[in-house]
Amino acid sequence: MAYWLVKTDPDSYSWQDFLAEIETDWDGVRNYQARLNLLNMDIGDSILVYESQTVKSVVGIAEVTKKAYQDTTSMDDRWVAVRLKVNKSLNNPVTLAMIKSEPMLLNVALVKQSRLSVMPLNDEEYHKIISLSE
Repeated sequence: MAYWLVKTDPDSYSWQDFLAEIETDWDGVRNYQARLNLLNMDIGDSILVYESQTVKSVVGIAEVTKKAYQDTTSMDDRWVAVRLKVNKSLNNPVTLAMIKSEPMLLNVALVKQSRLSVMPLNDEEYHKIISLSE
């Protein structure tokens, strides 16, 4: 199993929207590095969901239920989507400030490449963020 973090803008699609739907197509990604990350996702991979803009916090966990496929929001076949399903909300949101205060998390793409919307996490990074939510 691999670990990932995806970002969403709560003004257009929030964690609460995701909770209401339970499962959704994670589409609309238009960055080549993020696209490569979507292509590398596998069924069962664990996803941390980060609300950007105003919230700036990891708020929940999801999992991949369908590998990369043509993004139906684009006519360009280079763009892909994955299907994600809600796993659970975090006990306490993990803020960007909390992440930046942890030395072992300073190299995650959320800190180093703040505009990237889909990024890998290693096992230690993933579990550290989870522990910060407890």
